[in-house]
Amino acid sequence: MLLLVLGLVLFLGLHSLRIVAEDWRTRTRARVGEGTWKAVYSALSIVGFVLLVWGYGQARQQPVVLWPSPTWTRHLAALLTLPAFVLLVAAYVPRNGFKARLHHPMVLAVKVWALAHLLSNNTLADLLLFGAFLVWAALAFRAARGRDRAAGTTYATGSLAGTLATVVIGLAAWAGFAFWAHGAWIGVRPFGG
Repeated sequence: MLLLVLGLVLFLGLHSLRIVAEDWRTRTRARVGEGTWKAVYSALSIVGFVLLVWGYGQARQQPVVLWPSPTWTRHLAALLTLPAFVLLVAAYVPRNGFKARLHHPMVLAVKVWALAHLLSNNTLADLLLFGAFLVWAALAFRAARGRDRAAGTTYATGSLAGTLATVVIGLAAWAGFAFWAHGAWIGVRPFGG
């Protein structure tokens, strides 16, 4: 459990700099240079991610069950992750209606993903992992919207083509993950077995 906590602190701590220390982040990036900042940030993020994945995997070996988890909650989580995949894709597809309206679809995707997994998982490690990501995403979304208001940021309007592409790619990615990759990579099949 210690590795999971360390990984969460490092990974989400780094990703919280824009929430809690935007001025420090801006000054440090200017002082050390964009390339150095990105290299150090990326390396530390990878270390944090590896630690949290490794720690979560270890914690799953001796789970501390906190509440009963009916089978139907797995199916609910699998369905809730569908909009999470669409929102994730919306962060990258140009001129889609989701980004035009929501402005920060990737952070919203993390919120939906984390909530879905909190509903379907019932151990202490699940609560730590998915609960931490849910709290982070809520705070990150609020901070990002605040930065947008302060800067007067405007977003490109969405187009039908961009929105449809987002939905189609998101659905395909979700189907591939729900019906194959989640079971192959994580060992849990959301839709059976």
